[in-house]
Amino acid sequence: MKQPRLALCVIAISLLATTGAQAQATRTWVSGVGDDANPCSRTAPCKTFAGAISKTATGGEIDALDPGAFGTVTITKAVTIDGGGQLSGIIASNTNAIIITAPATDVVTLRNLAIQGVGTGLDGIRMTSGKTLHIEHCTIANFTLNGINIIAGANAQVFINDTISQDNTGNGLNIMGTGGIVRANIANSHFSNNGNGIFSGDFSRTAVRDSDANGNASAGFTVVGNGGSATMSITNSTAANNLGTGIQSGGGGSVSSIRATNVSLFSNTVGFAIGTNGTISSFGNNANPGSGIPNATIPLQ
Repeated sequence: MKQPRLALCVIAISLLATTGAQAQATRTWVSGVGDDANPCSRTAPCKTFAGAISKTATGGEIDALDPGAFGTVTITKAVTIDGGGQLSGIIASNTNAIIITAPATDVVTLRNLAIQGVGTGLDGIRMTSGKTLHIEHCTIANFTLNGINIIAGANAQVFINDTISQDNTGNGLNIMGTGGIVRANIANSHFSNNGNGIFSGDFSRTAVRDSDANGNASAGFTVVGNGGSATMSITNSTAANNLGTGIQSGGGGSVSSIRATNVSLFSNTVGFAIGTNGTISSFGNNANPGSGIPNATIPLQ
């Protein structure tokens, strides 16, 4: 009798293992006509990103089959969420749209998403931990805090490409390290009608190219370090029609520095502004018809 019982136990354990393996796929799908009770396969998609992520393996990908509003989501592992060519949506009322609390070894990619705060949402994208975050071809708008809020630990990296962050009460992009250096790389992106376009705070190293920060309530590009130093490099970019300053460095208790090359500042209340512990270094090829001048120069090589 013992041998049949042992065989049954082995079979049961094998079935459980198989079921567990099938529960998470490397690729899952969502659809506006899906159901979170489905396995999130292409032919039986889920309805929300939150429903799909629990059925997606670490390092896997969630794809949208059609346009839709797929709900807010908390990401706790390496994953790619791709809204496809139709810019699939997330509507966040009175909450954060996407929260990223991934392990320090994990990479998260957000692509082709329209993230809407409808005037009551908090942060559009909020990252507190993770190794790397890629934000590609996304639009984030109408949040009461920040469009993108990075408050991650040491050695985190953020890459933002071809993305719009606009009409947010706080900053279009807010980046700050929590005890160690966080690096942000922004290219071909637009930050308009926010509090500040891009705000780089404590322990941050930010590089901006081919982007603009226009029409913001305070400043286009701002660097203020308080508990730790902060730097920003800006190239081939524009800060125009900001109600405060085009480029501002300093005003906090720690070293704040900006390096600018081929940057155009038009129709701001103040062109360059330098506060306590602040430095703006110019390569001598910026356009600023407004007030303010850099307080350091770097020769072109």
